[in-house]
Amino acid sequence: MINGSLYVREMKKSIKILLIFMAVLTMYVVMIIDMYDPKMVETLNNFYEIMPELMDAVGMVLGATSLLSYIISYLYGFILLVIPMVFLIIRGNALIAKYNDTGAMSVLLAAPVKRKSIVVTQGLVLISCIAIIALYTTCLELIMAHMEFKGQLDSIELLKVNIAWLCLMLFIAGVCFLASCYFQDMRFSLSFGAGIPLVMYVMQMLANVGDKAKGIRYLTFFTLFDAEGIAAGESVAVVKAAVLLIGAIILFTAGCVSFCRKDLSV
Repeated sequence: MINGSLYVREMKKSIKILLIFMAVLTMYVVMIIDMYDPKMVETLNNFYEIMPELMDAVGMVLGATSLLSYIISYLYGFILLVIPMVFLIIRGNALIAKYNDTGAMSVLLAAPVKRKSIVVTQGLVLISCIAIIALYTTCLELIMAHMEFKGQLDSIELLKVNIAWLCLMLFIAGVCFLASCYFQDMRFSLSFGAGIPLVMYVMQMLANVGDKAKGIRYLTFFTLFDAEGIAAGESVAVVKAAVLLIGAIILFTAGCVSFCRKDLSV
């Protein structure tokens, strides 16, 4: 079902952009963890009091009492959501829709390879990329925490948070992949594949700002990622993460079915 040569080729294409995004993540993760200090947290809390709307909008909360809660507050509200999301939008669109738009899909289909094999392989490439980002980020967080603040980070709880985070990223990847498979024109693929996650994130930001917009949180899938709940061992947070994973499976499956059934103008 998976075409090995196509998978290797697409992963090689992904390496350069992967390295760029991983470098950006490295800068932010290292900087944020290195800043952890009770005095620095107090400074950040003072900044929160000055600009509470801005801090709330990007998911940063007041009163981090541990290294883990500090990491969750200052990494998982904005940086570890937006940066991987941009990567998924770029790469997800390139795996199917760009091939259609440039006419390169005719080359793939001319080879003795079934459509199903092509689309499943491309989907696996996207999943592999986000899994690499998640694994790298997790290892980086653990290494930095061990080097700078040995014994202060609950590694098991961080792993749980990152599994839930991976479920969210897989869901976003599924949205991008479905749009790429469904639309023949790359413009529409980008409009929906990028537009839906970005609009959802903006809605989440609005929901975080004040009581008047709190109801919006029920319209965005970002609400299903509850890092604080996962760290606290709340069963509801685990169920939310499971919903994201199931949704990701449905989206990727729908993308594969859509690609196999649609009439391609090649």
